[in-house]
Amino acid sequence: MILSRSKPAISVSTANQGKRENNISRNKNVCQFEEFLFKRDYIGAITLLEFMKLHDYQPNLELWMAYCCFHLGDYKKALDIYDRLAKNNGDIKNLAVNLACCHFYLGMYEDSKQTLESAESSALKTRLNFHLSHKLRDENALMRYHQQLEDVLEDQLSLAAIHYLRAHYQEAIDIYKRLLLHNRDNLALNVYVALCYYKLDYYDISQEVLSIYLAQYSDSVIATNLKACNHFRLYNGLDAQTVLRSILDASANVGFGYDLLKHNMVVFKDGEGAMQVFPALVDVVPEARLNLVIYYLRNDDIKEAYELIKDLQPAVPQEYILKGVVNAAIGQEINSEESIKVAQESFQLVGSSASECDTINGRQCMAAAYFLDGQFEEVLVFLTSIKSYFHSDDTFNFNFGQAKTACGHYKEAEEILLLVKSEKIRNDYIYLSHLTRCYIMNKKAQQAWELFLRMESGPESFNLLLLIANDCYRLEFWEGKRGAIAGVFQGVIAKIFPNEMLNDILALLRNNSSSQAEHMTKLVRKWAKERRIVVT
Repeated sequence: MILSRSKPAISVSTANQGKRENNISRNKNVCQFEEFLFKRDYIGAITLLEFMKLHDYQPNLELWMAYCCFHLGDYKKALDIYDRLAKNNGDIKNLAVNLACCHFYLGMYEDSKQTLESAESSALKTRLNFHLSHKLRDENALMRYHQQLEDVLEDQLSLAAIHYLRAHYQEAIDIYKRLLLHNRDNLALNVYVALCYYKLDYYDISQEVLSIYLAQYSDSVIATNLKACNHFRLYNGLDAQTVLRSILDASANVGFGYDLLKHNMVVFKDGEGAMQVFPALVDVVPEARLNLVIYYLRNDDIKEAYELIKDLQPAVPQEYILKGVVNAAIGQEINSEESIKVAQESFQLVGSSASECDTINGRQCMAAAYFLDGQFEEVLVFLTSIKSYFHSDDTFNFNFGQAKTACGHYKEAEEILLLVKSEKIRNDYIYLSHLTRCYIMNKKAQQAWELFLRMESGPESFNLLLLIANDCYRLEFWEGKRGAIAGVFQGVIAKIFPNEMLNDILALLRNNSSSQAEHMTKLVRKWAKERRIVVT
């Protein structure tokens, strides 16, 4: 996708053969310049080019300057150089496509597309159009340019990159591994494979593959950053910070990738310095917007989180998940059915997708979608399947406990809710009301009363008092009603009472939401069906 690395020849003037010493000096500079390129020392190369321009200006020197700026990550400076050359030397080959590449990397996708229209047909133009189609969400164009790709290294790398960007990580891995079979010396392919394994949560495998490249290029910004991310997932933030500092301390000016390192350092520090770093990177580092949203959510600034993500058109599972979380939060806060619907749809899309349905995130999403829809039995199916991964996760246990309570599994719900350690959650009214209900239903009314006594006076404490009163009454009332229903049903079975009394039983059960009532209803209906007795 990036600019061709084939070297435009730096002409060495031979017009004045009498100036042999000048030619020798020029040749020496060329050799030194090529050495800088080989070492990927673009700052050194730019410095030398500036020196060479002072003694003998040539358009080729400007082209090389733009090339070095581009690969250093200074796309704006490269763009300025190409713009200047276009005005003065419009016939330079590949100038339009190089300009379009700079626009692309600056996020100016419409400008890139427009510039590319005047470029000559080339493999690079096809690849750039392929990537622009993805960025501009033009699926028809994407398929059209996909068909124009050839079975050559550069085109296949672009295809793998699009698979990666669309979260088709296994497809990308398959391409990279095939390319590695015929390009063993292209060690960068190992970095791409490692990135895919990282996205698939195989951090140990990612690290193993990445080490092949780092053994040769230990100063690589991208590879070192990925190593830090793997350490963050495998170990902790402090370990990841140590890895990143190894590259930051090695050079005062990291250049390309510096914004990404700043961003990730904040992540590794658990959000410390987020407001000083993330806002400026929202349109530079794709993850910055998402992490800033997460920061706002953690600090209960739901409205800011919503403003930042409301216009986002999700493209990958993480974006759908975060949009779902924010809309669920704002929907519950302002009682917006529309936001709740957006949240449900976002979770449903991730949870039912082929790539995510069997992942932990996918199952959490399905549980969230059913939770918002009030289908708590379904919630339990998905949360139960992943509970071993979240034994100590307070948020998971809070949600799991709510679902258990809603289904009438009060004993298990109590045990799960008591696992929550977060004081913020334990002081939340929703938590207190669910634990109170569990205590009452588990015949621990005194403990429920003690929860009430610890609350400060106010609307929530009054509501909890009403809940205690109603649930205690309902529990006693239900136990009496349950006994009466069971007695009448036994009487119908023994033919002491007429079959018509089954309708009275079902009417009484219909007004009770406990799981026991649901079980008794099913039992009565099954018995009646087997004996062909019509009930309402």
